[in-house]
Amino acid sequence: MAELATIARPYAEALFRVAETGDLAAWSDLVQELAQVAGHPEVLSLALNPKVGRDTVTDLVLAVVKAPVPVQAQNFLRMIIANHRLNTLPEVAVQFEALKNAREGAADVEIVSAFPLDGSQLVELVVGLERKFKRKLKPAVSVDASLIGGVRVTVGDEVLDTSVRAQLARMQVALAAA
Repeated sequence: MAELATIARPYAEALFRVAETGDLAAWSDLVQELAQVAGHPEVLSLALNPKVGRDTVTDLVLAVVKAPVPVQAQNFLRMIIANHRLNTLPEVAVQFEALKNAREGAADVEIVSAFPLDGSQLVELVVGLERKFKRKLKPAVSVDASLIGGVRVTVGDEVLDTSVRAQLARMQVALAAA
């Protein structure tokens, strides 16, 4: 949804500029939590209800959030709700995290493995990937047995697929072309 990303970008950048003056990690957690609350269908439904005031929606969201909410974040939330953009908060969180990662020289990495990885295997894999991608990586690991063996790694728009399933697909294409 490119339009949603376009709408969310200036909000994420403005919020990031405010967050840079404080504890960036705490702000990141807060933005993620706000995004979770805003992404809930019942909260969105309430926010779109013309009979419910903006202050009521703001108070509801703030009541649900567990993390302490600085005044700047409260003002940001009020602005988002006043502009009928509560639905953009999940995308704002994604872009905020991307800005934070860029600032820290880091990236999120999605690792999909055919089998569960134990702690030492994961550490060894991440260290190797950090050397390859030349940046600090924050792994999110999942298991997909359909890979048969190996792993599929996604860092941003780069994909490294060493799974058996991918190797079989490449072999099939090579044999069909011959």
